[in-house]
This record gives sequence, C-alpha cells and structure tokens, in this order.
Amino acid sequence: MTDWLAGIEGTEAGSRLAMILALTAAFLHAVFGALQKGRVDPWITRGAMDLSYGLIAAPIALFVMPWPEPHMWPIFAVVFVIHTVYKVLQAMAYSRGAFTVVYPVVRGTGPLFTVIGAYLLFGETFTPVQWAGVAVLLSGIYGLALYNLRYLVDARDTLVPALLFAVVTGLFVALYTTYDAYGIRATANPFTFIFWFFFIDGWIMPVVALVRWQTLAQRPALGALAFRGVAGALIAFGSFGSVMMATRLDKVGEAAVLRETSTVFAALIGWLVLRETVGPRRIALMTLIALGAVIVEFGG
Repeated sequence: MTDWLAGIEGTEAGSRLAMILALTAAFLHAVFGALQKGRVDPWITRGAMDLSYGLIAAPIALFVMPWPEPHMWPIFAVVFVIHTVYKVLQAMAYSRGAFTVVYPVVRGTGPLFTVIGAYLLFGETFTPVQWAGVAVLLSGIYGLALYNLRYLVDARDTLVPALLFAVVTGLFVALYTTYDAYGIRATANPFTFIFWFFFIDGWIMPVVALVRWQTLAQRPALGALAFRGVAGALIAFGSFGSVMMATRLDKVGEAAVLRETSTVFAALIGWLVLRETVGPRRIALMTLIALGAVIVEFGG
C-alpha cells in the first residue's frame, strides 16, 4: 500500500483520494470532539482516549512498522509538545463552554492560519476563487459560533474564557496541522509517522487525567469510561490518519479547509445526540460552511 500511495502523490487520483480522506477526517473529528465533550469531564475522557490509542499503537509501532529514521526523532519531539499544549487548551475550552459554541471557534480559527502556514512551509498558493471559498467557509463557521453564543442559555458565565481558549486552541490546530504535514512528508513510510505519533502522544494526558480523577467527588463508571476511551481511540486513528494521508497526497491547505466541514457534522451531532437546539438560521450557516469547502476544492 505504501508504494501505491507514493505512486499517486501529486496526481489527479491522489487529489481525489485526499478529498475523500479529508471529508472522512471531518466527520470522525466531529464525533471525537462530541465524545470528549459528552457528559464526562473532558480531561478524564481525553486521558482515557489517549491511553487507549497509545496502548493500541505500541505493538504496531514497535514490532510491525519500520522504525523512524534518525532525523525523525526531533520532529516527533516538537510534535509531542505542540499536541500536548493543544489538548490542554482544548480541554480547558470544553470544560468552560458549550460544544456548539466552542467547537466552531476552534475549527474556524485553524484553516486560515493553516493556509498561511502551508504557503510559508510548502510554498502552496490558493487562487482568488479558493480564497473566496475560505471567506465563505469562515463566515459560516464564525456565524454559527456567534449565533450559538447569542441564544445559548447554559454556561454563559464562563463563555468569555471559553471563547478565548477556543481561539488559542484554533491557532494550535493550524500549527499541528502544518507541522504534522511536514513530519509525515519527512519519512519514507507514512504509516510509520502515524503509528509512532499515537505511540508517543498517548502517555501525557492519562497522567493529567489520573491527577484530576483523584480530585473528583463523583467519578464516572470505569466500564463506561473505558468504552468511551477505546471508541475515541479508534475514531482518532481514522480521523488523524485520514487527514495526515490527505496532506501527504495533496495540498495541506485544501485538506485543512475540507476537514473544517467537521463543524457541520458537529452541529448535527450536537442536535441529534447532545440534544442541543438547531434552527433554520443554523442550517443556513452550515450550508455556507459546506459551500465554502466546495469552492476551495473545485476553485483551484
């Protein structure tokens, strides 16, 4: 499979597969975010997820995949730091604000700065039509966040810090998307990067979660938490693996923008699963997000 993927990098077939992978990542990332937010403390949930995917990735990374080349170790060190800060910021945002407000702000901040980072790091450029698509997508995402903010009833007293954390988290989304794309392109076997990433990345948040667990007066049931952790781990493999392969096969900026259609999926999940209200205005804003992604994909 590695040889086949290498053969379609930069081709029309590679571009089509990258689009499918980015949209797959969008849906799975929304599911992952909803699982982390859910009804359980987001720090505890994230710790269970990270522990699960670290344990799953360990034997594959150590005994199945080729070991990383020597130049990859400093890259993994930077990746670890970026993702750790991102996860802490994300948990702080989720613990202070409603999912349908925080998630769009996080995801809306990411693509713009990712496009800029992809230009600086990889020399990628967007056409004027694609920039118009980015503007349409961002107007839908931030419009959705503002609408949710205006009509939200729950947790209004912590919304300002939640939104601040969400913006900073979005900046780290752009940072990790761009740098991870650099990392997966720096190794001969992309699956080496993916599985070693999960193996290395899975050990800090469980420690944080354990410390927090000891301070909780009401602790979630271990069985339900373990199920959520394993489910989140499997979703993370699909989400992160898909978008990373998309950035290797095609433009990083386009993959990042397409992934932000996750905001549409997140709103639907918030409505169907978390019982959050969805009305015609929010549907219109979600349509803008999808339209912007279509313009970016086909405006190049």
